[in-house]
Amino acid sequence: MSKKNKKKLMSVTALFVPEIRDLINLKNFSEVKEIISKIPPIDIAERWNDFSSKEKMLLFKLLKTRLAVDVFESLPFEEQSFLLDNLGNTEVSQVLNEMSPDDRANLFRDLPPKVIKKFFKLMKKEEVEDVRELMTYEEGIAGAIMTTDYVELRKEITARAAILKLQDTLSFDDDSDISSIYITDVEHKLLGVVELQDLIKAPPDMLIKDIMESTDFIKINEYSPDDEVAQLFKRYDLIDAPVVDENEELIGVITIDDIVDIMEKVATKEIYEVGKMTPGEGKMISYATSTVREIIGRRAGWLVFLVVFDFLTGTVLKTFQDTLSSVVALVFFIPMLLGAGGNAGTQSSITVIRALATGDVGFDNIKTVLRLELMAALLMGLIVGLLAFGRAMLLESDPIIALVVGATMFLIVLLAICTGVSLPFISKKMGLDPAVLAGPITTSVVDIIGLIIYFKVAQTLLPILR
Repeated sequence: MSKKNKKKLMSVTALFVPEIRDLINLKNFSEVKEIISKIPPIDIAERWNDFSSKEKMLLFKLLKTRLAVDVFESLPFEEQSFLLDNLGNTEVSQVLNEMSPDDRANLFRDLPPKVIKKFFKLMKKEEVEDVRELMTYEEGIAGAIMTTDYVELRKEITARAAILKLQDTLSFDDDSDISSIYITDVEHKLLGVVELQDLIKAPPDMLIKDIMESTDFIKINEYSPDDEVAQLFKRYDLIDAPVVDENEELIGVITIDDIVDIMEKVATKEIYEVGKMTPGEGKMISYATSTVREIIGRRAGWLVFLVVFDFLTGTVLKTFQDTLSSVVALVFFIPMLLGAGGNAGTQSSITVIRALATGDVGFDNIKTVLRLELMAALLMGLIVGLLAFGRAMLLESDPIIALVVGATMFLIVLLAICTGVSLPFISKKMGLDPAVLAGPITTSVVDIIGLIIYFKVAQTLLPILR
């Protein structure tokens, strides 16, 4: 799409809400229908809440069937429920039967049993069986995100016959995005895959078995965790991948759009955990729809825990109050020391968490990680320690106090980096999410132990405190 066309599309997207409202008020429904037919479904869905309930129902009924289904699939569950509650049985039946299998199963997982039973009566028998099968999979595994919309062929047919079968199988109005054709035997066991572009380029009389490629490295077990599936897509740069059962029978396909959603949820979850907020299974906090109660619920728990945990900092200061009263100058450098320690710990923990998430590091190469981080910690500790020494000399002109500050800075940075590296590995070993022990928790640990180090170093080096 050219830049000119992109700007035009953005302009249409920004202006269509007031324009459509004016046309609705004028009851010019034919022009409304023409306008919304040119707008991408995701853009309609994103501006859906700008319309009143009455306008939403009217707009949805004006959409062509395929566009209506695409918009419906892009809406949040609350809006989907609203439409299903207010549409007629014929319209509900049309939407539910035309939805992609994975999106339809996700919808039904959140519906009450009575509503599911009602909708099943409006759907085709084969679609009902498909939903029931997909709903047997728990969320978080491959079976829960796969679609049963795929094409399979036998290896004995020719490329010409394969193309003719595809034309017979897929209608012109079919919204399926087929890029791979899977080759199976009579028992549906997966044998290989043929890319659509390779099929088109192949000589007409060439057999499929001579075109197909192996699926050994890209086939996915139905119970594989979805984050492992995402890693597989990333590793092999996949657009789609077959899902098989324990008998190696092809039962579904996972496409890249589902993987993008998973990666977004994982990234959101990790970011919120590092920031010490309830991850909410990767659900983003949207300021357009969130309430004050939801924001408090996602943040307050960890905030209270960290405040209570940091009570220990006050306990340490109280324990060494005699030291502080004897050498008041020591107080001036506490923020600098603890801030540097917290930053160093957070840097290292985030680096390790990221590496664990991408598979760059694990327990098989932990020695390499520890060696690299320890060498880096010693050098960075020396650099910032000398910097802290110079700052203390400028502020107090006392070499002993400057030495205390410099030595403490070196030790705190060393402690912080070692803590930031070790906590993610420890949590991983315990079966916990490494992100849980990162960020503020690392900072809190460094604050408490760092203060103890500071005062112990001061008591050792300052004659007045001996």
